Amino acid sequence: MPNHATDAVARLREPLALPCGQTLPNRIAKAAMTEGLADARMNATPALETLYRRWSQGGAGLLITGNVQIDRWDLERPGNVVIDGDADRDALARWAAAAKAGGSRVWMQLSHAGRQAPLYCTPRPVAPSPVGLKLLGAYRRPRALTEQGIASVIERFVHAATVARDAGFDGVQIHGAHGYLLSEFLSPITNRRQDAHGGSLENRARLLLAVVRAVRAAVGDDFAIGVKLNSADFQKGGFSNDECIQVVRWLSDCHIDLLEISGGSYEQPRLLGHSGDESQAEAPRASTRRREAYFLEYAALMREAATMPLMVTGGFRSRDAMVAALDSGDTDIIGLGRPLCVDPNFVARLFDGTTAEASDPGADLAYGRGTFGPRSSVSALRFLNIFSQMGWYYMQLMRIGRGLEPDWQMPLSRGLFGHVRAELGAARRIRAFQKQADTLDAE
Repeated sequence: MPNHATDAVARLREPLALPCGQTLPNRIAKAAMTEGLADARMNATPALETLYRRWSQGGAGLLITGNVQIDRWDLERPGNVVIDGDADRDALARWAAAAKAGGSRVWMQLSHAGRQAPLYCTPRPVAPSPVGLKLLGAYRRPRALTEQGIASVIERFVHAATVARDAGFDGVQIHGAHGYLLSEFLSPITNRRQDAHGGSLENRARLLLAVVRAVRAAVGDDFAIGVKLNSADFQKGGFSNDECIQVVRWLSDCHIDLLEISGGSYEQPRLLGHSGDESQAEAPRASTRRREAYFLEYAALMREAATMPLMVTGGFRSRDAMVAALDSGDTDIIGLGRPLCVDPNFVARLFDGTTAEASDPGADLAYGRGTFGPRSSVSALRFLNIFSQMGWYYMQLMRIGRGLEPDWQMPLSRGLFGHVRAELGAARRIRAFQKQADTLDAE
């Protein structure tokens, strides 16, 4: 390789020492992406082992799992792994071991879907306040959590974190972004409480900070804890960037090891690179649009408040942009998502110099163009494109989990219908298990 390429690869391969004493072997992380590969009892499966072994052998220094739920009644989607009371700890241990087979560290992302739990797998979602999603009627209006319910949420996060530690995971990432429960408490749009968990930012951040502190107390000082946090909700009247900076200051006192900066929610899907309703969004600076990374400029604003390392995910494709982001000091870890769905060996090829840029054949797939395309002002058309594209990537993960190669030629429609078929089938299976488990709980 020429000197420039050699230097760039060396920069990406630098290890990163974390505050807890662990070291990440390089600066590339596989960011959390929901897999939907759990079994009917919501346990880890051989498919997850195959998928994560492939990613570990593919070179990323850190693998963060997709949503592992802490409550079997509040799922982000059917097919989530769940740690709620008893769990198949042997299956979790096999998953962790597979994810470390190539030398990666592996963290379990812990999440509670809150009001973003779809009606076809969660008949009774909870949230800070009974504020429903404005999204095609696919979600039930949630009920407000009681004080006892809030205490239970904290206990569930702690329980899941200790199970993850005992199963061999190197850390956990607490999901406080993307409109899930902890993020809902942060946002004035979804949190209209009048008690100690509502109103002021200090009150709205109380649950997130309590979860982080309780998990740290339970798992000890040498287990890694990360947090995923919205830079903003990108909705008028929502969780703002200034509020995010203050929450980062508070998190800096909580002994966490990595803060991932993201943004948006189901109603404002900035996390997927879609701006949603621009009239309700906080517009990013023009320079952000010219960069590959959606949230890098927001991470730069966090740097002064953050004492922990930072991670930015979303949009990175080229080696030079990754190196430039690291050199800027705005991030310490580069998060990759969709490129690893279509090329699980991308990081290894980046490191050996056989490529300098990720391929992402699913990025340009869409129904229609212009007014009728993925950025249509008609929410139903916009959602159809987003959902279909998500399904296309989900189908790639399913293929890798079966030991197959990604299919770059897969039509978008196959991604949509394949995903819907798998989703509904998984929903039927988990609803049966939920009812069975609920009956046992009642006894």
